[in-house]
Amino acid sequence: MKTLLIIRHAKSSWDDAAKSDIDRPLNDRGKRDAPVMAERLIKAGITIDRFVSSPAKRARQTAELFAHAFGKKDKHIHFVPELYHATHPIFDEVIEELDDEYDTVAIFSHNPGVTEFVNTLTTVRVDNMPTCAVFAVKSDARHWKDFRSAAGPQFWFFDYPKAEGKG
Repeated sequence: MKTLLIIRHAKSSWDDAAKSDIDRPLNDRGKRDAPVMAERLIKAGITIDRFVSSPAKRARQTAELFAHAFGKKDKHIHFVPELYHATHPIFDEVIEELDDEYDTVAIFSHNPGVTEFVNTLTTVRVDNMPTCAVFAVKSDARHWKDFRSAAGPQFWFFDYPKAEGKG
């Protein structure tokens, strides 16, 4: 069984208009939300075998905060340049290329791509993936290249920092 967690980067800063989009960091709220969301996953008994991220600073920082919460070092994060403003076909390509030794993978990226992508996975629809949201699906596939095959991915859960009753 393969489990995929699609995570939008945490809240980023717009304070420095001179910074290029790819260099925008997390703001204070983003730095607080990412560890909180990671802790929710840990409390639910979820383990993450592989962290895959856009190289944009805000996505990278979010992935690092999640990895650290899971006791992993930055070297456990794989950066994929194509995940910066990826469209859903790019997400599919990244997933198909994942090593089968990983059963649970977290992918960190950006809107509008993450919202578009999660809406192609199952019949569950999300109007918008808020910052630091987690959309989780499971598949009976044994190989990542088959993730969408057979019965396809099944919705598992959707959570975000301001979800009612959780944060």
